[in-house]
Amino acid sequence: MTEYNERFKTLATNVIHAGTPSPRINGAVVSPVFQSANYLMADEAAYDEVRYLRLSNSPSHLSLQARLAVIESAEQALVTASGMAAISNSILAFVGKGEHVLTQKTLYGGTQSLFDHDAPRFGISYDPIEVGAPETWAAALRPETGMVYVESITNPLMEVGDLRAIAAFARERDLISVIDNTFATPVNFRPLEVGFDIVVHSATKYLNGHSDIVAGAVMGSAEKVETIRQLMLHTGGSADPHACFLFERGLKTLAVRMERHNRNGSAMAEFLSAHPAVKKVNYPGLASDPGHRWARELFGGTSGMLSFYLGSDAAAERFLESVRIPVHAASLGGPETLVVRPAKSSHLGQTREDRERLGITDDLIRVSVGLEDLDELLEDFDRALSA
Repeated sequence: MTEYNERFKTLATNVIHAGTPSPRINGAVVSPVFQSANYLMADEAAYDEVRYLRLSNSPSHLSLQARLAVIESAEQALVTASGMAAISNSILAFVGKGEHVLTQKTLYGGTQSLFDHDAPRFGISYDPIEVGAPETWAAALRPETGMVYVESITNPLMEVGDLRAIAAFARERDLISVIDNTFATPVNFRPLEVGFDIVVHSATKYLNGHSDIVAGAVMGSAEKVETIRQLMLHTGGSADPHACFLFERGLKTLAVRMERHNRNGSAMAEFLSAHPAVKKVNYPGLASDPGHRWARELFGGTSGMLSFYLGSDAAAERFLESVRIPVHAASLGGPETLVVRPAKSSHLGQTREDRERLGITDDLIRVSVGLEDLDELLEDFDRALSA
């Protein structure tokens, strides 16, 4: 019988070796792609034991899920077809008709659209909270509140709140706490260790790190992840085996990639904050950032994600047209530096009024700082900003 219970002392070793099949499948050092939808029956006692691709129990899934659980300090993990599959199933598995969610004020655009447009059809309501103002949270509670949903570093304003207090607040009131840890990654922060119930990721981003798949992940206790998996059996968000293969391959370099992303991101933020063409930089690694005190307390690094304001729509367009190294494209977390205007991409589904109320104005540029040579990258940014 194949086991997937390998684990080691450090994250850098676990991202490479945790969950490795034992014995290795036909001696393969790299886990093969099991591109099979179904498997031979073996007198299974329950439906969940049937080997079938939609049930996320192929060998391609099992090894990856075991590794993901270890690196997020979880009992169990589930890989999904996308980050939004991870997010939506994690929410809908625990809240339903007539129930209420407390959400962070600024969320990823897809998640915000889920709460604005889809949740009401399921009878689910929500209210936003300021994650840096714990004294205001209790006033937002309702008798029907069942969940708190936040992000470790928000997209695209890079806000960091009092996350330890959020987890404690939810636990004291018997609320399910869910956190999107995509931007921080388990290299920099492991939310389950400070009391969160469920961690979700868009694995399309840093976990895979190569801009070549769409996938998601859910981590938490065995009981809660199983509850989410049961819903996903019916919503159909299982991941393809080849995506699992690419996900696992990319995951092996997560620790070394994040070292470079953290270093380049911090240096870029310092450079931009001193540049005369830049009005403001959002980056929790800066001492001037409102979330810096919590980032300093909780995080091992502040990632390669930042955003900055240029003062006008025209200036933002000139910058995007002038940079040579960065790629003007959506998504993030790959080896290449990516630049994008959130008002024209991730948050295009919101009204201009809603975006501007949150601070997502047309002059805001979001940067996913990549793995390029830092000096050459800064030189390119300086030239484009001078234009």
